[in-house]
Amino acid sequence: MTKHRKKEPEWAWLTDEELLDWRVCDLGVQIEGTPVEERIERLVEELESRDIFFRPHCWLSDEWFSPDGVPGIAIPFYLAHPRLARLELKQMLEVEGGSDEWCMKILRHEAGHAIDTAYGLHRRRRWRDVFGKYSDPYPDSYKPRPYSKSFVLHLEPSYAQSHPAEDFAETFAVWVKPYSRWRSQYQDWPAIKKLEFVDELMANIGQEKPKITTRRREEPVRRIRKTLREHYAAKRARHGYDCPNYYDGDLRRLFSDGPEHKNRPTAASFLRRHRAQLRKVVSRGTGEYQYTIDSVLSEMIERCRELKLRMNTNENDTRRDVMVMLTVQTVNYLHAGHHKVAM
Repeated sequence: MTKHRKKEPEWAWLTDEELLDWRVCDLGVQIEGTPVEERIERLVEELESRDIFFRPHCWLSDEWFSPDGVPGIAIPFYLAHPRLARLELKQMLEVEGGSDEWCMKILRHEAGHAIDTAYGLHRRRRWRDVFGKYSDPYPDSYKPRPYSKSFVLHLEPSYAQSHPAEDFAETFAVWVKPYSRWRSQYQDWPAIKKLEFVDELMANIGQEKPKITTRRREEPVRRIRKTLREHYAAKRARHGYDCPNYYDGDLRRLFSDGPEHKNRPTAASFLRRHRAQLRKVVSRGTGEYQYTIDSVLSEMIERCRELKLRMNTNENDTRRDVMVMLTVQTVNYLHAGHHKVAM
């Protein structure tokens, strides 16, 4: 029997400019028949292997999230087709959840939120004793403690520290991962008590029926009437760096406007040349979006032009020092309340 290839949508062959004028609701994308479907099935198998009865429902939306009161997972539409993933990369410099490993990490995290909602776990006294008050508002700012051993490490550094709900979801994700060696990995960490609590909690509720069973879908793609152009304009504005220039002193310490360096390469050209590497390394180290870090670099490049700064040390030392400065600026940005929106 001949297996027919799935017909490509007409927008798959459009240029970026043409595709950006399409409305999200008109793309006609779905989870069925995509790698995302296989990853969701794998998540279900992981839950089954832990004797958990609950199954989160999944749908396509404009970003990753698990809504309050809904025990399900919204998955960004760009993961439903490689053409949309390429557009996401072009617009945002990365594809969140684009690789198999990254996607599974996020699915496990979101499953933690969904199972919490389904069973009302955060209403239990012991949950509050271990993780804190779920009802606390997400903070306007928090100071990440990169070396704290009271929190697990999963999606990105310090993400579990932002709120008790994220702390639980991250802890659940580490616990549910197949072949997770959390007992040995976190043996000497205070975070082991959270993992042991999740282990005990899941053993108790695994075969129970969820209290909340709604299959409601928040912001499904069929209801998103904005164009891709409008979607990305809003997304870039949300993840852009909007703090005022306050790093002139740092730039002057790293570079020079002295006449003795007038024949050296400009600081702006140096930053442009190493821009991709800098944003990727700092993004990995801080967990912040590459687009946010790239917008910081854009401001720095522009400021270097205005100040007429030039190189005054060797490239390796300068690259190292810029990376440190950019990391500090990103951490300050997170501390100022611009951390990633809760998923």
